[in-house]
Amino acid sequence: MSFYEKKWWKEAIGYEIYLKSFKDSNNDGIGDLNGIREKLDYLKDLGVTLLWICPFYKSPMDDNGYDVSDYFTVDPAFGTLDDMKNLIKEAHQKGLKVIIDFVLNQTSDEHQWFIESRKSKNNPYRDYYIWADGRVVDGKLIEPTNWASFFGGSCWEYDKQTEQFYMKIFSKKMPDLNWANKEVRLAMQETARFWLDLGIDGFRADAVAHIGRRKRLSDSTMKSTEKYKPDWRMFSNLPVLFDYLKEFKENVFSKYDIMTVGEVGGGATPSEAIRYAGVKEGSLSMVFNFDHCWSNNVWQLTDPHQEVKVDLINLKKVFDKWQRGQYEKAWAPIYWLNHDQPRLMSHYGNPKKPYLSGSMLGSALYFMWGTPFIYQGEEIGMTNYPFKTIADFNDISVKNLYQIEVVQNKRSQTEFINKISFTSRDNARTIMNWDDSKYAGFSNVEPWFKITPDYREVNVKKALESEKSILKHYRKIFRLRKDKNYLPTLVYGTYKQILKQNPHVYAYLREADKTILTVVNFFDFETLVYLRGYRVVKILLSNYDDSSTVLTKLKLRSYEAVTYLVEKR
Repeated sequence: MSFYEKKWWKEAIGYEIYLKSFKDSNNDGIGDLNGIREKLDYLKDLGVTLLWICPFYKSPMDDNGYDVSDYFTVDPAFGTLDDMKNLIKEAHQKGLKVIIDFVLNQTSDEHQWFIESRKSKNNPYRDYYIWADGRVVDGKLIEPTNWASFFGGSCWEYDKQTEQFYMKIFSKKMPDLNWANKEVRLAMQETARFWLDLGIDGFRADAVAHIGRRKRLSDSTMKSTEKYKPDWRMFSNLPVLFDYLKEFKENVFSKYDIMTVGEVGGGATPSEAIRYAGVKEGSLSMVFNFDHCWSNNVWQLTDPHQEVKVDLINLKKVFDKWQRGQYEKAWAPIYWLNHDQPRLMSHYGNPKKPYLSGSMLGSALYFMWGTPFIYQGEEIGMTNYPFKTIADFNDISVKNLYQIEVVQNKRSQTEFINKISFTSRDNARTIMNWDDSKYAGFSNVEPWFKITPDYREVNVKKALESEKSILKHYRKIFRLRKDKNYLPTLVYGTYKQILKQNPHVYAYLREADKTILTVVNFFDFETLVYLRGYRVVKILLSNYDDSSTVLTKLKLRSYEAVTYLVEKR
């Protein structure tokens, strides 16, 4: 496949739906599949053409559905299999594609495979998971290795029944599958076929970077003060997983006209992304990386009143690395956040100036090349939740860290809450704000999780009624991306960053049959830039009504974002 070969997923506009928090249709306080159906027209009007739906499989919900107990059953909290069929049918009728989260790395410990696996060492399902003997050090039984879990503590959990440890790089209720076992790979392929034959248009491959493991279980030599070493290279982006994915593509993916997007944490590089999704030999359509998600000081903040400061120079370097590093070699998604990151407005924007900063962020990202993915609530400028106590959190990873840092290590509870509030995944999982009614239009009963206090001002209804809103600016962005006059340039054109060393302005050119220049002031003050060599033909989009066309001395106001059609002088 050529990089320039037209595919529906290259020209798509994606929207991630965190199902549990999106829309409750039956007033039980939990978002559901029929809630998505109610909002299909809203999504279509926004300009979305592709829905990514987070897990809805049967699950004990230790990690909100990423702990699957049955891949072939819809969890009753979300609806039925018929509801899913109807959602797919109605979405397709409206011109919307549907991809679903495919949880590859682990199951729930309540999955029948694991229930069998832990019964005995010679059980037929024993090798579906990763079991190992512990070590005795100073008369005490310890884990097989010193590897850390992403959710805190060790990545090993002791099981008394057979006196061995099983690997779990996330929660202890989420044992890792053993992809080295061909029976596991065939079972997962069967699962994929089931959903593809039901009519879905592809998968977001969850935690795909971790399905390959080191055969030799040896301690990490990473230099760190932690007891368990956060050395993700012990089980992330290892060569063997590319063999597993190639087999999956040959047996399943290649048989359907689908999109597959992988989640590759663990410090993947552009060259590794090309191995995953290269136009020549890649097994996936594209992969998400997280490099751009933390280009600020949030990990250093310890007080909710401290200022979040964006490191734009670093952010631009990351964009440049991935945009140029993959161009013509692999396709890519572009996104600001997902269900695992803080809210964009609180992270890179300014809640005091939501329209200007939110529209700026939209223009900054979504005129780059790649397939856009918007996260629910991003289009209205939803903000982080003001967490006060550990009881405010739902995320199992936060609760695990609390036990380690506060309960065990006696760290200040206030300090822990203040610090984790900036980065917690729970920020993105608050209830979607549809209107200013009691429960934000999500439900007629109290929702399962928090509603942000500013929902009466920040909601879809108000955004639609306002003359200017982030939502309406996003609509204009997506309309331009789809416009036949600009699509060849904005979807397939080259990317060239300019003003690379300017700490306040992000500017880049897209070139194909036309030349399009986007210039954004990332901050809340005026700045002046000098852009030579181009003449403005017209302004395609601006978040101000009277943006200048004098590029040789361009004054940019607070969060001003302008996209120009230009020609070379």
